[in-house]
Parts: sequence; structure tokens; C-alpha cells
Amino acid sequence: MTARTIRVEPALLRKINERRLLEYLQMNGPASRAMLRRRSGLTAPTVSKAIDSLLERGLLEEVDPEQPALGRPGKLVRMATTSAMIVGVLIDVRRCTVVVAGMDGRIADDHTRRFATPDSYAALLAAIEMECRQVLAESPGTAHGVGVVVNALITTQEHRVASCANLHILDGHTPAHDLESRIDVPCRLLKATAALCLSERAAGAAVGCDDFALLDMTTGLGLGVISGGTLVKGRSGMAGEIGHVVVDPEGSPCGCGNRGCLETLATDAALLRLMSTRIGREIDAEEARRLLAQPDHGFAADVDTVARHVALAASMVVNVFNPARVVIHSDLFAEDEQRLAAIRTWLERLGLAAILADCTLQRSRTSKEQAAVSGIIHELTHAWAPSFRDG
Repeated sequence: MTARTIRVEPALLRKINERRLLEYLQMNGPASRAMLRRRSGLTAPTVSKAIDSLLERGLLEEVDPEQPALGRPGKLVRMATTSAMIVGVLIDVRRCTVVVAGMDGRIADDHTRRFATPDSYAALLAAIEMECRQVLAESPGTAHGVGVVVNALITTQEHRVASCANLHILDGHTPAHDLESRIDVPCRLLKATAALCLSERAAGAAVGCDDFALLDMTTGLGLGVISGGTLVKGRSGMAGEIGHVVVDPEGSPCGCGNRGCLETLATDAALLRLMSTRIGREIDAEEARRLLAQPDHGFAADVDTVARHVALAASMVVNVFNPARVVIHSDLFAEDEQRLAAIRTWLERLGLAAILADCTLQRSRTSKEQAAVSGIIHELTHAWAPSFRDG
């Protein structure tokens, strides 16, 4: 047998080391070079070269310690917050949001902008461009990228919206590419559930967890999965469309063109429709919250219907992926602990006991605006310095 020599390219190894340091600083905050040497196990020259490279790139910045030690204090390095900025754009059915953050992911609330979603793609793109230009002009630091988050099927190769069941004006378009050509800042198109997974893992309900699933039940029903530390994308980037599993062929029409899809019964939007039908007029989320807060609200059957179908989706996910956690992202239904408990009760009836014994159900702790920020940070750091765990 002939021995094979595996050659490790120095440039690739250097970038992998840089990614290790980036991940540490993202998770733990500012650190001295000495601390980074201890935590990473890398040599002093290796850490120094990696930090210098990341400083030059603008992903990191140096700051003085808040409480200097005796003698000459060493500077700390951190994710760039004042010298760099990123923009997150959330495109939703009724409202769009533009946020600004540093490379540490902290959103600057005073720069957040919201506007009603226009009824055409051209008007939508023009509105996003106008808001992005405004926040770029107002915010300090160099703009490194824009993350555009949508609830849609996105092709990996073309970064195109193949289908958006709840906002068809996006169908066939490349909003990130089109926005980039207008504002001359790198833009990336991000699937909402994938971005939410990254956000929950960075600062939410799944910090440090390498095996978890996320169900987004806000408008549609989307699934994101991180398995073995890697985001599950599927062959063409369209994995996770659990909401379009047909559970009742004679059921309500779905935005995808079928009838009786799971998302017609297992979402915040589904609860709003059921409640509106029961009282004979259309209500919004705020009115639904007020009605559900009443002791005898009269919507127990509607709540149970939604809880049962969310649990059905969760049981599919648990049986297939065997995650340590299932995180539920909801703007209405899962806000209340009793409604979340109703999902747990149904899940125990529908799922496999042996798998559920090692799985917890939790409410998400981050927003889609935060997801847009986490998503673009992930794209930028991965493009600069790859990780063995990235898919």
C-alpha cells in the first residue's frame, strides 16, 4: 500500500484559525490576546497574526479594558461595533423592517426603520433601497454587508426566491442581488428559518447546542435544523418546508396552491383566522392578544386545534432528526406559557416517547430582525474564514 501525503495549505489553516478566534469572541465578548492564546491553544505568533488580519479586515477592533490592571494594561479585541456596521432587512407580509448592528450583533434601536410592505416588487425594492441608504448615512462605521431575510423557498445556486407562498411579489426575484446593485454594499438573501437557527444558537434558546430544530409559526410554518453543528440546507437549499405537507386534501386553500397544508392550521395566522371566524369579523394580532388574555375567552377549541397541529409538526421533526431541543418561534400563540404547554401535551401524545425523553420544547428568545443580523454575520465570517462545521 502506498502512503498518501495530505497537504494542508498554510493560507487555509490561517483562515481556520481566524474563524476559531472569531467564534470565541462572538460567543464570549472582548478578550486580550493572552486570553485568546490560553483559550484557543494556539501559539502567540499565530494568535497575533490572526488578530492583525481580522483587525485589518475590519471584523475586529481594539479597545481599552474598562478596569485597567496595575501597570501598563493590554488592549482587548472585540467584534467591531463602532468602526463597522451591518444591516438587516426583514421582508414580511404586512411590514418590512430595516435594522443596524455592529459585528457583535447588537441592534441599534434608534436606527430601526419600519414601513408597510408595498404591493409590487419594484415598489418594495425602491422602499428598501431608500431606507437602507438612510440608515447607512446615519450610522457610524463602515458597512460590511446587508442580510435580507424572507419566508420563502430560496435556490442555493442563484440566490433566487423560487416561491413565497405568503408574498408572491417575491416569486422569481433576487432581492439581495438587486439591492446590492443599487447600494453597492454586499447583500445576502437569507431564509428566515435558517437565520433564526443561527440567531437562537448565538444568543437565544439554543446557545451552545449542536442538535436542535426550530419551528417558525408566525405567518407560514417553516423548519430550520442544526444537526451536528451544521445547518441542514438540502440539495438545493430548500429543506425545511414542513408547512406544505398536506394533512387535509379538502381543507383550506394555502398560498402554495394546494389545500389543507399544515401551515393553514399550525400558525399564528391560523389562530387569527379561526378566532375571526368564530366572532364573525376579522381581528388583528393585538386584538387577539387582548381577547385571549380574558379568563373565559371562548377560544379554547381554536387554541387546541392550533396546538395539536403544531405538535404534529414537532413530532415529525423529533422522529426524523432526534434533536435535543425544539424551539418554537411565534409572535402570538407561544407567547403564553399555557399555550406552549398545550403543544407539549399534544407532543407527548403524538411523538415517540423514547426520543421525546431526551428532547425539550422551548420558546424562542430572538426576533427575525435579530436573525437577519445573525445571518449576515455568519455569511461574512464564513466567507472570510471557513469553519469545519459549516455546511
